[in-house]
Order: sequence, then structure tokens, then C-alpha cells
Amino acid sequence: MESRVAVISIIVEDWTATEALNALLHEYGKYIIGRMGIPYRARNINIISVAIDAPQDTISALSGKIGALHGVSAKTAYSGVTDDK
Repeated sequence: MESRVAVISIIVEDWTATEALNALLHEYGKYIIGRMGIPYRARNINIISVAIDAPQDTISALSGKIGALHGVSAKTAYSGVTDDK
């Protein structure tokens, strides 16, 4: 199956969603290349970037599940680089 590289950008406005978000990231952990989180205390939000290498449908599923969490928004940027795994 073809694998793609992408970055999921996440903004957490509701801190109570953190546990559910971390559970999702753990569930998809085998695809995650790395992640970076920045607490922006002046605005009381967290900004998270997740680099992922996975099949297109897996990336879309994770991004959709994250975006469905209350108080959390997610957008995905895809690389043009693909690899058949």
C-alpha cells in the first residue's frame, strides 16, 4: 500500500480534550515520525505538529478523529513524496 508523508497541525483550545487526543496519537503511534507541542500560555491554547508516514486513508482517519474532538481543530498538509510499503 502506498505510504505518504504528512504533517497534522493541531490546535487545542479545550484542555479537557488532551487525554482523548493523546490516546489517539498513541493508537496511531507506529506511523508517527515525531511530534512537537508548544503551550501558548498567553492565549491559553496548545499548538501541536505531528509528522506522520502512513497510507492516505490512515492519515485522513487520524486527522478526522482529532478534528472531531471538542475544542480541537486539525489541518493536514501532505508531501508529494510517496513510497510503496
